[in-house]
Parts: sequence; C-alpha cells; structure tokens
Amino acid sequence: MIEVKNVSKRYSNKYVVEDVSLKISKGKITSFIGPNGAGKSTLLSMISRLLTKDQGEILLEGQDISKSKSQDLAKKISILKQSNHITIRLTIRELVSFGRFPYSQGNLTQEDWKHVDEAIRYMELEDIQHKFLDQLSGGQKQRAYIAMVIAQNTEYILLDEPLNNLDMKHSVQIMKVLRRLVDELGKTVIIVIHDINFASCYSDYIVALKDGKVVEEGETDRIINSHILKSVYDMDIQIEDIDQNKICVYYA
Repeated sequence: MIEVKNVSKRYSNKYVVEDVSLKISKGKITSFIGPNGAGKSTLLSMISRLLTKDQGEILLEGQDISKSKSQDLAKKISILKQSNHITIRLTIRELVSFGRFPYSQGNLTQEDWKHVDEAIRYMELEDIQHKFLDQLSGGQKQRAYIAMVIAQNTEYILLDEPLNNLDMKHSVQIMKVLRRLVDELGKTVIIVIHDINFASCYSDYIVALKDGKVVEEGETDRIINSHILKSVYDMDIQIEDIDQNKICVYYA
C-alpha cells in the first residue's frame, strides 16, 4: 500500500497540491482524474520521489520513501512521465533495457534480457525492436517507453498520461496491457488520465482532484456519477450504461 499523508507542494505562494491524504491499495488500477492544473502529475511525481514534497509524508509499505535509497526505491516504484527527452540514438530494444538499470547497473545478465524480451512482447514491439526511436511514430515511441517501465519489473507502476500520442487502437491496447499487469501479475498501477471513459472502463479506483485538492475518491462505479463529475469538471456529463460499462457523454 502507498499512503499519502497531508502532502503539499507549493510554487511561490501558490499551492499546486494542498494537504492531500489518500491510500492506494495494492493489486489495482488507480486513476487520477481532474481538469488541467488539478495537481495530478505533481502528486504522481511526489509519490515516485521525482519531486520533493514541501510537507507531509508518503509511505510505501509503511516506510517513508524519503528515507529509501534511490536504487532500492527504483526496484519498487517505476514511473513514466509525460515528456521523455533522450538525446542519444537508441533502438527500442536498447531503450527497454534501460529499465533493468536498478538491477544490472548497466551490465545486463541473461535474467535481465529475459525481462526485456517479455516487456517487448507485452507491448507487441517484436517486429520493430531494432528500429531507432527517431524512426518511430509518436504512438510507437510511447509504447516503447511503457515497455521500458514494464521491464523494470516493479510492484508499483506510475504512468503520467500514458495515452498521449496514441490512436484509439493503441490506447485500448495500452489499457488492456495495464489491466493484464494487474490481473495476471498482481502489479499496482497508478495513472494520470484525461479520458474519463478509459478511467471508467479500466480502473478499480478513482481519485478526482481539482485545484490541488482531492474532491472525491472511491470505487469506480461510485465516482463515475453525474453529480460528482460536475463538481470536478464544472460541466454536465451524462452517464450511459453500455455493455456493463459506465460511459460519459460530454460532447453535446
């Protein structure tokens, strides 16, 4: 379990995350939803320790993450941020192998390459694994980065808007992969996601943020509710039940 206790982050005099407390259960997909500027990505970065909090506590299995060694933490939590800028020319396979660095320190063993191969296969990148990143479409590149995170083989996987640059087919593929990681391998996935219908169809738990605070949190069925979503997004959202999924209609 990850416990966030009274965590805040401020830039100048403005809070981007203010006094947030929540618990993230193991073996589930938890989605952070909310409008731009709600503090979703900042909160995710603090949970992974990419960003330092100004106050509060973040506990991983009861241990304060601020006291963990970076290499030890990287074996428990992996994160993929929205923007990834790698300046050296790499193939997909080379990029995915970077996920093994916390274990191999650059000297990959047979076991490490096994995890690399499995991640490439999970993301259906076998046919193009020797292509360079600068030869890829935005969607192919995003899938390669997610494969790198999968290869890291952490119990907790944090993804900041993983569906960026993806078309509908590959967005569904990513969400199905995340669902499999949870259902088949027992991983715990936390995602920042803008598409509330993907959150509705694939999440177990949803945390809705607005103006740096948690507005609502709970099981997906409870949060995908017109009244709750209006309080988050300031707009009327109609909910339709389609094939046992709650689908939000907000285009009209």
